[in-house]
Amino acid sequence: MEKPVTTSAQQTALACIDSIQPLLSAWTRTIFDFGETAWREYQSAAWYVDRLKREGFSVEEGSGGMPTAFCAHWTNGDGPTIGMYGEYDAVPGNCQDAATVKRPREGLGVEAGGHTDPHSGLGIGSLGGLLATKAAMLEHGIKGTLRFTGEPAEKVRGSKPIHAAKGYYDGLAGMISFHPFYMLPLCNTARWDTHCGAAYSMIYRFVCDQPENWTRAASDGAPIPQAHSAVRAPGANDALMMMYMASKALRDSMLTHQGGWSISEAILTAGQATADNLPAGLAEIQYMIRVPTIAMAEQVTAVLDRNAEAAAKMSGCRYERHWVSKSRPGLANHAMADITYQALSTVGAPRWSEEARAIAREVQVNAGGVATDNPFIDELERLISPQEAEAILRRDLPPSQVNSTSDDYTDMSWHAPTSRFYVARPALRAAKGHVYPAWVMNALGGIPATIDPMVTCASKTVALTALRLLEDKAARDAAMDEFVRRTGGGVGGSNWIAPLCDYEPPINFRWPEYVTTARGRDWWIPAASTP
Repeated sequence: MEKPVTTSAQQTALACIDSIQPLLSAWTRTIFDFGETAWREYQSAAWYVDRLKREGFSVEEGSGGMPTAFCAHWTNGDGPTIGMYGEYDAVPGNCQDAATVKRPREGLGVEAGGHTDPHSGLGIGSLGGLLATKAAMLEHGIKGTLRFTGEPAEKVRGSKPIHAAKGYYDGLAGMISFHPFYMLPLCNTARWDTHCGAAYSMIYRFVCDQPENWTRAASDGAPIPQAHSAVRAPGANDALMMMYMASKALRDSMLTHQGGWSISEAILTAGQATADNLPAGLAEIQYMIRVPTIAMAEQVTAVLDRNAEAAAKMSGCRYERHWVSKSRPGLANHAMADITYQALSTVGAPRWSEEARAIAREVQVNAGGVATDNPFIDELERLISPQEAEAILRRDLPPSQVNSTSDDYTDMSWHAPTSRFYVARPALRAAKGHVYPAWVMNALGGIPATIDPMVTCASKTVALTALRLLEDKAARDAAMDEFVRRTGGGVGGSNWIAPLCDYEPPINFRWPEYVTTARGRDWWIPAASTP
């Protein structure tokens, strides 16, 4: 593949990113320090909305009925519309300071939210590319529109299936999806054929609202019988535990052993301090199913439904199933992958300074490892072509498996030609047999010297990709022609998979969040209204 010559507009975009790099660094740290988790990214979303308005974008807040989502537009006249997006949700139980030692951010405990991937760098990397594209369009008179969506709750595959179903990705000439590298060989490359698979997530709610019916009513009519008979109703906690254990036992039988798939669960607290003579009235358990195909997700769901029904019947409860996510597997687009990888090749792989290496050596030692001359793995500063990465990725997959792993960018790929690319984030070299704890990657994702190279590289790649789509009609048409061919006619075509989202945004569950009390800002799992 020949490295393309950059246009004058692309050179303007690259210079713009170099000039705002200190801002991108500061902004990345701001979102990192917010550390807000799924559906509760209030400060993070507000920050993006304010920034985009300051940059001249019109912003729809609360897009798709999600309070921490948004959709921003900027136009420079009639022309193609290019899509980009930011994510900014963190993960509970991963609160880590941007430091070379294990410690939570100031004033918080380790159970608070923290950025693991990190989505703090993901969002700002995309934002930098957006702003540079706008600057180049203005300076060179390039016509078109930029659309930037704010995507909350990616960790539970939250917003993109909802945005997709409500039309927020319609009408795009191309969608550019960036993610920090998280597994080899997908480092400094673009996905080729094997895109991410389907994902279903749901909450089973058990409600014991008639415990008096569990045993025969007392004959004396007293409000609380002396025998405390009502408390012997198993109640919602028992139902949840039976559901948990039954599904654990059946996990390996839910699907045949083909390819990579997973199912995990999380018990959501009801926030209820039940009296000692009453059964638990409410308990909730969330499941996340990551599988290559929708059919596999439906098969697992059917088993979970049966388990929930049985657990409810055995414990004197009723159950409800509430969807958190139903996302589709991804659709490849080689033309888009080529455009983005050419952009990444022009930019080059990120490079880490000696300052960053010195910081990484400190982390190596503080995490129980040994400092090395080059503390980072070699792959971080190398490019790998999409085709070569694909060949390595396929080694561990059966030939029949089309999709692997899970991420909800896949919902975008059914509405517009979509590229998915990965830029290296700092990852430490370890002696054989040594495994670094999770805080290490989290910390390196917040320290400016170690995370800035990824953000800068991603911003430049996003900008060059967007400008290629805006300026090169032949490349843009090739991507759309491939999308139409693969879907059997475009959106609504014979091979097109329609949005699976048939539920309202699951924003009212007891998702963990930060609260302000007389004690100050703290991490809590508060009670919430019933969805």
